[in-house]
Amino acid sequence: MNAVAFIHAYKFTHFSTRKTTRTKDPKELSAIDKATILLSGIDNPRPTGQALPQYPYEKITVKSSAELACWNIPVKNAIGTVILFHGYAGEKSSLLTRAEEFRKLGYTTFLVDFMGSGDSGGKATSIGYREARQVKDCFDYIQAHGENHIMLFGTSMGSAAILKALHDYDFTPQGIILECPFGSLYTTVCARFRLMHVPTFPMAGLLSFWGGVQHGYWAFSHNPAQYAEAVDCPALLLFGEQDDRVTLEETNLIYANLKGRKTLKTYPNAGHALFTEENKDNWTIDVAAFINSIP
Repeated sequence: MNAVAFIHAYKFTHFSTRKTTRTKDPKELSAIDKATILLSGIDNPRPTGQALPQYPYEKITVKSSAELACWNIPVKNAIGTVILFHGYAGEKSSLLTRAEEFRKLGYTTFLVDFMGSGDSGGKATSIGYREARQVKDCFDYIQAHGENHIMLFGTSMGSAAILKALHDYDFTPQGIILECPFGSLYTTVCARFRLMHVPTFPMAGLLSFWGGVQHGYWAFSHNPAQYAEAVDCPALLLFGEQDDRVTLEETNLIYANLKGRKTLKTYPNAGHALFTEENKDNWTIDVAAFINSIP
């Protein structure tokens, strides 16, 4: 069991450079496929860019725990800058549609590939743990170039990394917008086992443990819900009520622990992929209202 958990943890957090197809969503897998995955782990190719910005942009490299590939998409007479961070197995082009909405609100956008993704260095992800340092380094880069009105946006793992960054480092953005952050690494691993209709005990704990060992941290202390206790800037928390990876209880705990001015918005028909065509209008209204409420 430990050997299987070790392999699963490695494949889940290390991206492959060989040509392969990413394992389908568990809901789309047959019983045979699920049995195979439970023994051998998922196929996890490196996330690569799927599109380019439609507006003039600048390629930026930010030095952090890896060299981070970023796009700076300026807006004339911008109100400020929004830095956008993607989720697990994502990359910066997945944020372009959201960046367009921030652009309409008058913000320059700065889209980031976390380590291991897109054009950034490295081949692994730590599920938001070491990515917290990368959030801080991107913030420092923007601030060092004369911008003081900086908002942070993250989806899923990206929002968890933002919470950890604000817990670990002394800096204060103008505000943060968090889409569906998980409450703890262990609970999000359990959710993935439940999607496979497999008991969470003991494999979810073993996978979490070995994943932490491989990346040099204690996985059971990687808890965005606790990190939220250090956040005192304005925060908008977004949750899809059909989310099968993050629970409402996790979301409510994060919201309760946020110390600053805060807003929680839930979407009855949305899942973990929150920004969809169906929810785009409501998302935009809620985000605009939050941003406009910040002095």
